[in-house]
Amino acid sequence: MAQLFQATLLGSWMSEAGGKKMGGVSAKPNQKDLAFVKGLLEAGKVIPIIDKCYPLSEVPEALRYLGQGHARGKVVITVEHNNN
Repeated sequence: MAQLFQATLLGSWMSEAGGKKMGGVSAKPNQKDLAFVKGLLEAGKVIPIIDKCYPLSEVPEALRYLGQGHARGKVVITVEHNNN
């Protein structure tokens, strides 16, 4: 669901910036699929690769980095919580 939201929100910008075409995708996850993915995660067969982390204040730079095609893994935006 998060990927679909990201594609909808940023897809056209990333497509233009990266010179790549992006089509729409829709998926309807079901319990069987979710259980299968859960099993893969628990078995350590799915390992996310994080390329870079950016603070929320540097989102434009993170998007430029993605748009330039440099990312070799996930680009993470971090949000700091101030508990004052």
